[in-house]
Amino acid sequence: MLLTPIGEVRERFEQLFQSATVPRVARAPGRVNLIGEHTDYNEGFVMPMAIDLYVATAFAPRDDRLVRVHAVATNETRQIELDGLAAPGGTEWSDYVAAVAWALADAGEHLSGIDVVVSGNIPIGSGLSSSAALEMAVARALCHSSEIEWDPPRMAQLCQRAENIFVGVNCGIMDQFAAAASRAGCALLLDCRSLEAEPVAIPDGTVFVVLDTGVRRTLSQSAYNERRASCEAAVDVLRSGDPSIRALRDVRPAALESMEHLLDPESYRRAAHVVAEIRRPGELAESLAARDLERAGRVMNESHASLRDLYEVSSPELDAMTEAARGSAGCFGARMTGAGFGGCAVALVGSDRVDAFTAEVAAQYASRTGRPAQCHVCTPSAGADLV
Repeated sequence: MLLTPIGEVRERFEQLFQSATVPRVARAPGRVNLIGEHTDYNEGFVMPMAIDLYVATAFAPRDDRLVRVHAVATNETRQIELDGLAAPGGTEWSDYVAAVAWALADAGEHLSGIDVVVSGNIPIGSGLSSSAALEMAVARALCHSSEIEWDPPRMAQLCQRAENIFVGVNCGIMDQFAAAASRAGCALLLDCRSLEAEPVAIPDGTVFVVLDTGVRRTLSQSAYNERRASCEAAVDVLRSGDPSIRALRDVRPAALESMEHLLDPESYRRAAHVVAEIRRPGELAESLAARDLERAGRVMNESHASLRDLYEVSSPELDAMTEAARGSAGCFGARMTGAGFGGCAVALVGSDRVDAFTAEVAAQYASRTGRPAQCHVCTPSAGADLV
């Protein structure tokens, strides 16, 4: 019988660690971003939805300052000395564990040692935020073992800092916030400046389907950091014309158009995507609340076109997947999701058409690309918790 990640971590913990303490288990979800791509680090709006793919940790405290961590996927065990942590670190899987411990300690928290086993079922490099799920599952374990109060927004900020400074990926707050603070049955309309979050119920009779292209990318080695730097450079230029501009969040479409002559063509395209995309999460939330599914689909389709043509982070496989999805009856709209350069798309589909939709899309995608497609019908899930 195949074990779930929760079953795997419990079983492997008992095999590896001779602990007098029965291990606890923490779980943190992956997420699909429904809309609002590359807007979080521009202090804009996003709409992530935690999903029923997750990372699990089985853990028990130690009486010293050592973290022993085992990854089921690679069958590797690493040791991390809490007293020797310093940023920057590396980008191996164990560096994400070390990064979380470093961020907590750097924030003034006293950590005890811990034995921990990690497993998950989020495809790595798919754009479903396996790294943030790992960070949050480890944070939940460290906080419980060290008797640190669990505050989801604060933990999201600390894990973002861990990834930014220790690992070296300049991600925004969205992934960590979704993994920490999501609500079951809902997406989150998140203001990445204030961190105010509003639950957005998924309408009855509809589902979001994740469509995995099978093409993987390593975020820290991709053009993600380059896109972020381009946005920051555009803000520096635009601020010279309007000192009130702090981020692209503060730029209105008409104002950007009036200042186009100040920017080089590439920077203008990048900024144009972000300025328009920041407004789309609110539009999608309104559409879902009103059950205006046709409008919701149009907003998603517009987002994909902007990411493809202006931000240039799509790929032939993502384009083929979204086109196949839109060509299937029952699909209201589809777009790439995540940082891009590979990974997944997401589609809004009528519940009564899901089986036919997934079969049609898989066949069409395979015909166009020669690759198999993996389709996952998502259940909106809660944030990190103890099982």
